Amino acid sequence: MEQDPTLVRDMERLIEPTTRGDPESPLRWTCKSVRRLAAELTRQGHRASHQFVADLLHELGYSLHANRKTIEGTGHPDRNAQFEHIATRVRAALRRRDAVISVDTKKKELVGPFKNAGREWAPQGQAPRVRVHDFVLPGLGRAIPYGVYDLGANTGWVSVGVDHDTAAFAVETIRRWWRWMGRRAHPRARRLLITADGGGSNGSRVRLWKVELQKLADELGFPVSVCHFPPGTSKWNKIEHRLFSFISQNWRGKPLISHEVIVSLIASTTTTTGLRVRSRLDTKVYASGIKVSQAELGAVQLRPDRFHGDWNYTILPGGHTKKT
Repeated sequence: MEQDPTLVRDMERLIEPTTRGDPESPLRWTCKSVRRLAAELTRQGHRASHQFVADLLHELGYSLHANRKTIEGTGHPDRNAQFEHIATRVRAALRRRDAVISVDTKKKELVGPFKNAGREWAPQGQAPRVRVHDFVLPGLGRAIPYGVYDLGANTGWVSVGVDHDTAAFAVETIRRWWRWMGRRAHPRARRLLITADGGGSNGSRVRLWKVELQKLADELGFPVSVCHFPPGTSKWNKIEHRLFSFISQNWRGKPLISHEVIVSLIASTTTTTGLRVRSRLDTKVYASGIKVSQAELGAVQLRPDRFHGDWNYTILPGGHTKKT
């Protein structure tokens, strides 16, 4: 590979739109065969046999899965086309040096001396003692980590909420990421592109998500575009493999005894590829069940894309508030 420095980059471009895996594991897999990958790499001018490609995939953390693991989601007819659409939009935005982020809510965690999956080294007989039953403890409750992964900078921001996982909480996390990390990393950005799951607090059908994004676009002073993954395909969301999986590794076997400990463990997460993470506790109260009227939704300056405007759209700034 020293004689062919672009080989790995070109192969990852070929498999990027169809990378899959367990969101809690750094292992990944792809549905493209090694023979097809080798043929395409050869067409691009590389010397790569199918066996060499298989070995290289293994070195990059890919694993082989049986056919029964290849069917996910609801089988939407435009699923693969949406993957390609997202990949195209992301590449174009990165070329323009716009900000591109992947967002999602990590699994909610019980706060307190509870068992945490995984094992860590400890002196003989001094393993942490945890509670037998997993019941919410008064005064501690649950931690709600909402994350932002910056695809261009390989950095992450996680707000640890204490109330409800709502669209307002999601957008506030994006706002904090921009204020504390994003605008410094992307001084030339003229647009923000968000890739997100199709459901949850940032779902494609959530009215409050769009209303809150309008506020954010007004504050930023430039458009905010969103591309949602099709239903049932959250494993493709980059934040799962590039941020959340490494957070899970970093705190494996450690009881999450307080919100402060959770924030500290998230912020200390690093990787050999240079991932940096910041985290803050968000103690704000976010009311659940907020109803957004048709008039409020109609005030959003939303421009649907020509391809699947329900999954892909841009919210234009209204210019009513100052930039953050």
